[in-house]
Amino acid sequence: MSNLLCSSIGKKLLMSLSGLFLVTFLVIHLTVNSLLLFDESGDLFNAAAHFMATNPLIRIMEPLLGLGFFVHILYGSLLTAQNNKARGNDKYDSGNKTKDVMWASKNMWVLGLTIFAFLVVHVWQFWVKMRLTGDPLLDHTHIDVAGVETQVENSYALVNATFSQLWVVILYVLGSLGLALHLTHGFWSAFQSLGASNNIWRKRLTVVGVIFAWVVGIGFSVIAIAQFLFFQS
Repeated sequence: MSNLLCSSIGKKLLMSLSGLFLVTFLVIHLTVNSLLLFDESGDLFNAAAHFMATNPLIRIMEPLLGLGFFVHILYGSLLTAQNNKARGNDKYDSGNKTKDVMWASKNMWVLGLTIFAFLVVHVWQFWVKMRLTGDPLLDHTHIDVAGVETQVENSYALVNATFSQLWVVILYVLGSLGLALHLTHGFWSAFQSLGASNNIWRKRLTVVGVIFAWVVGIGFSVIAIAQFLFFQS
């Protein structure tokens, strides 16, 4: 087993599995954040944030999510270094001169670094404050949950205040578009590494991957821009 994980195939397998695991997180994260577009009071988002913060299953998944990011970044870095070493002096020419290759596929390492920087800022602005340090904006508020008045942290106030800053919105748009480009290659590549590599499924997964990537990228961008333009008091 250790030999498999240290091999090129094993590294690609772990990177693919961790990437698809992170894709499920993106779907959940975008779904929760989309509630910011439909309720100016913030009650819907606060209810969802409260559920995510108190649900035992979600709390168990958080460290697994962190592990998923670590594995994906680690093996992505190892594979990039391995590929560059194998190409030697031709590493710059080979990618740029190859026809019919997505720009994203030739720049996955750069895109990965961009997303990592964006992720660090995102975790610092939200997760650290919501889980560890607290913030005055998170003072408790009351919402109606299935007819029951419930006291929850005002996560919406923190998100709304954060997106009132133009530099934050610009950063989130750039990070989201970088994520979309990363996914245009990463989505189908993950399935290919798992064996879905025939021509028919390659074409289908490429199309699905591109659609999914831009739904995610544009979705997060629209949420940040809408908060800045339409939801500030």
